Amino acid sequence: MLEEKTHDLLVSTQALLPLVVTNALNVLGALVILLIGLLAAGKANLLVVRMLSRAPHFDAMLKSFFGSLARYSVLTVTVLAVLSQFGIQTTSLIAVLGAAGLAVGLALQGTLSNLAAGVMLLIFRPFKIGHKVQVGGSLGTVNDLSLFWTELVTDDKVQIIVPNGSVWGQPLRNFSIYPAPPHGGEVRFRIPADTELEPSIERVRAIVQSHPRVLADPAPSVLLDQSAGDNALEVVVAFSSEEEPARVKSDLITVVHSELNRESCRQATR
Repeated sequence: MLEEKTHDLLVSTQALLPLVVTNALNVLGALVILLIGLLAAGKANLLVVRMLSRAPHFDAMLKSFFGSLARYSVLTVTVLAVLSQFGIQTTSLIAVLGAAGLAVGLALQGTLSNLAAGVMLLIFRPFKIGHKVQVGGSLGTVNDLSLFWTELVTDDKVQIIVPNGSVWGQPLRNFSIYPAPPHGGEVRFRIPADTELEPSIERVRAIVQSHPRVLADPAPSVLLDQSAGDNALEVVVAFSSEEEPARVKSDLITVVHSELNRESCRQATR
């Protein structure tokens, strides 16, 4: 009786052994394929980014996008290869995943619209990282662009996350595409009637031209005029600056008045 049971156990073991060996080899092969696929996905990402980096004017956001696309493509092929290693029919699985993807897509229409908008933003590039833009009521500097949202940072360091569907679906104002025109300003200095005009004008012109906040192009103008009230003589300075005209005007008033007062004291002591 014991011999019969032992014989049956040996027969069962011998019948089961090929199945165990086959499954073990399938698992080992699947692990090898998975490991190679993970390494290849990372290498594909780096390779695509490195190749696109050779293009001098290729946008950094597109480099990241195409690198991620290559990575996920390799991972998809890896998963299908692992499943086929276990004898699963990938063609029927792809059909099932397609139907499931359709159902999920219908349920996540808003998310997929953000994804589609993100792809369009990456392709057409209406802005780049570092540009100052306004989307609807949100104004800030672009800090990051993903497939689903755009990250803005305001001037007071507040993070704003805008869905890409909102960015693509409404007017966008980009303040960094074209250089802003310089600010123009004007300041008037009243001078006494007995002042020597030409030296005073040249002295004011030298002060204005040497001011670090006054642009040399267009060059500032220094002219004479009479005030509308009492017809007093005035030196009129028109200037351009990239900063606020009020600050530049305040600096010019301080320096020019000091110089004119100093010159008046010199004339009085003669």
